[in-house]
Amino acid sequence: MMLRVRWLLALSVPAALLACPKAEQSGTKPSEVPASAGPSPEAFKGPPADASRTPSKLAFKILRPGDGETKPGPRDEVEIHYSGWNADGSAIFSTSQMGRPAKGTVQQLFPGLSEGLQLISTGARVRLWIPQALAEEGSEGPVVYDVELVGVVRGVGAPADVSAPPTAALKTGSGLAYVVLSKAEAGARPGAADKVTVHYTGWTTDGQMFDSSRTKGEPATLPLSAVIPGWKEGLQLMQVGEHYRFWVPEPLAYQGRRKPHGMLVFDVELIAVN
Repeated sequence: MMLRVRWLLALSVPAALLACPKAEQSGTKPSEVPASAGPSPEAFKGPPADASRTPSKLAFKILRPGDGETKPGPRDEVEIHYSGWNADGSAIFSTSQMGRPAKGTVQQLFPGLSEGLQLISTGARVRLWIPQALAEEGSEGPVVYDVELVGVVRGVGAPADVSAPPTAALKTGSGLAYVVLSKAEAGARPGAADKVTVHYTGWTTDGQMFDSSRTKGEPATLPLSAVIPGWKEGLQLMQVGEHYRFWVPEPLAYQGRRKPHGMLVFDVELIAVN
């Protein structure tokens, strides 16, 4: 069973948008591939007496202190190395299988890992003893994770009207709603077969950011033929230099086939048509 790393690879828009963020990196060079042999057998009997515990019953022990000051919050994007094991010592997953750190938003992780990451700063390595109640859905018991926090990128706060389109929003025949945040006097307008370069941030209607080019530090370039229907329709309304907010109903987003579910909200700035 893989921690929600599919979160890292199956976010809102095509894989072309999943460029590595320019995170605050720790001064300590992270392991290129973390050790996957696992802790000693004693670790699977439960947390040691010197482990710290949180009110939620998450137990943890710092294996290496951080050399940065930044601790991630729930809306932040993190870059981590990790390895996970079941209570019997069998492996769950390790970034050693990918050969690179994993990247994603803290609040998209299962509760124990999300809480544990918010306890450490960049450069730290921690061992987490995660009770079943805080483990990934479907876990058959407690799990053990070794996690190294490589970098943090601060999240983008949700707009006040994220829960629903305001009355002033325009709406297309398909149900796509939008407002123009900044208008351009002149500029190219993309067609369905064009590629576009954009800055974007996406939220669920409860204000959780799930993806952003701005946290990655660079805009994304992608073909309109490869994006969700709401993006394909919405971007063709825009001119280069304009900034729109879109409320994309589920039939124009992922149609319930994958997370995030429901209506999604995107701020999109059209930088270029290619």
